[in-house]
Amino acid sequence: MDSKRRGVFYGWWVVLTAAVGLFFGPIPITVFSFGVFLKPLAQEFHSGRGAVSLAFTLHGTIVALGLPFAGRLIDRFGARKIILPSLSMAGLILLSAYFCSGKIWRLYLLYLALGIAGWGTGPVPFCHVISHWFDKHRGLALGLMMLGLGGAAFVMPSVAQYLIARLGWRLTFGAIGVAILIVTVPVNAIFLEERPEGKGLLPDGARVSVVAGKISDPGLSWRETWRTPTFRLLLCAFILVAASVQACLTHLAAVLADRGISAQAAALGASLFGCGVLLGRTGSGYLLDRFFAPHVAALIFGCAAAGIGLLRIAASPGLGLTAAFFTGLGMGAEVDIMAYLASRYFGLRSFGSIYSVMFAGYGLAGGLGTYLMGAAFDARGSYALMLGLFCVATLIGAALMLRLGPYRYEMRAAAETALDPAMLSTES
Repeated sequence: MDSKRRGVFYGWWVVLTAAVGLFFGPIPITVFSFGVFLKPLAQEFHSGRGAVSLAFTLHGTIVALGLPFAGRLIDRFGARKIILPSLSMAGLILLSAYFCSGKIWRLYLLYLALGIAGWGTGPVPFCHVISHWFDKHRGLALGLMMLGLGGAAFVMPSVAQYLIARLGWRLTFGAIGVAILIVTVPVNAIFLEERPEGKGLLPDGARVSVVAGKISDPGLSWRETWRTPTFRLLLCAFILVAASVQACLTHLAAVLADRGISAQAAALGASLFGCGVLLGRTGSGYLLDRFFAPHVAALIFGCAAAGIGLLRIAASPGLGLTAAFFTGLGMGAEVDIMAYLASRYFGLRSFGSIYSVMFAGYGLAGGLGTYLMGAAFDARGSYALMLGLFCVATLIGAALMLRLGPYRYEMRAAAETALDPAMLSTES
């Protein structure tokens, strides 16, 4: 696909490729569908929900610990060299679930391995690529890319429930592993281009003058970013919201099933959560390019808090499903809002390192929230207390967004820029 001959800017093909990478990746099965696997895994390993939820917590912890290292590798070597090996590893690990039986430590080992593969298969490397391809339309591009993850969040829980009922949870994992190896890896190997300069373009499709000189990404270094109050405020807000919405996601099917809803209807609740994720992804992406991003974030996080509060008091299936949708809005918007704000407040110079640390906090908080939710149920026989606390935490996260100041790095005007000819021939 030569961008100079085609009317469609090649960056949009990169967005589509990244969306495929997220849709047919490991996250939809290990994160968005975890609630569907919760009861089958508890029965398989003769364990409580807290013990099974610990697998998810371990997964989030190993992702969080490794992402800062992965972010530095992305800044140094490029996202493509991290994405392709990680996707291949994830597919093989999911296939190995067929041999996971007996002791629960084997389940923990499986999720730890998936966490290592998750360093290069999640939003961090893909957001790194898309943020370089777009500036003026960065919010929309990130939102459309995340449509792949949101679509998977909508589809995968019901698909997983269907496959579990007919094949069992091991073969369900294996089927997703096969899809990654035969669809996701080849598509990304062929179409994922690292930067627009290799196509003779600038972000959003502007042409490049090929003369001496080299383009450098504007922005703060990681050390400079860490010292700013803005970074700490953002990290705090995203941790609070991540712990809340991910805990609700992973226990959603169990929450609904405990209220007398059938397993398939509970899976529908997880899919409605995914529908909220889907709308949050695309809606926030559209709004970020047009309105002040912290205000957009505060609004969406407020909707998520309302959903969690409704889930706490819902006494009917209809209210429970509505709560699932509104809670999903928060998770849908959080990841691309986080990437967008990182690029606007800290620039692209060390984007991989900065965003990976933020996403590590996001993943670690989500794993901790999931464990606390399961442990509270095992101790009290109810999710009520944690749902109330998570509603408050999400409201605090929304309030923190309103304390952010103006962007440090505004949208750049499209203009021709000097570029080293050698960069055009460098493969991503």
